[in-house]
Amino acid sequence: DLKKVPGNIPPDIVKLDLSNNKIRQLRAKEFEDVSELKVLNLNSNGIAYIDPAAFSGLNNLEELDLSNNSLQNFEYGVLEDLYFLKILWLRENPWRCDYNIHYLFYWLKHHYNVHYNGLECKMPEEYKGWSVGKYVRSYYEECPKDKLPIYPETFDVDKDDEEWERHKEQSVQTVKKHGVIVTVIG
Repeated sequence: DLKKVPGNIPPDIVKLDLSNNKIRQLRAKEFEDVSELKVLNLNSNGIAYIDPAAFSGLNNLEELDLSNNSLQNFEYGVLEDLYFLKILWLRENPWRCDYNIHYLFYWLKHHYNVHYNGLECKMPEEYKGWSVGKYVRSYYEECPKDKLPIYPETFDVDKDDEEWERHKEQSVQTVKKHGVIVTVIG
């Protein structure tokens, strides 16, 4: 029945299981004194908010379980200190698919070595059941064609998604019509 992260955690601990408690939020620098931590389980707490500096100092963390909480999105910066993260459990959270979900999606895209699951829109109703990747693609599809940024390699493209492939081809044609040369490095 913990309501907050205890302050007396041994500094050399490598695995910490705080699952099935009542921790509703993670404050800044909650784990700064346990820098050797490799596995952190925060499953089933009802966490609704994570301060952008909550995981500050967890430079060795490899696995983070945030499943079965009340998370709708992550603020910019929440995952920035997790350099060696390999597994991120996200299932059973009410992910809200609006502009605020983009940080989490792009962080995962740029940290392709992190395996994750459970990133599915739960709200609003029109996106319920969609993968967050599909939502992000649709977000850019709604932009006027002449205002659309050309970043086709930054999206999850399903091999069967012919409509998205056509959209990419149209974008490339638009670039050629305007005489713009785009060079992608990376």
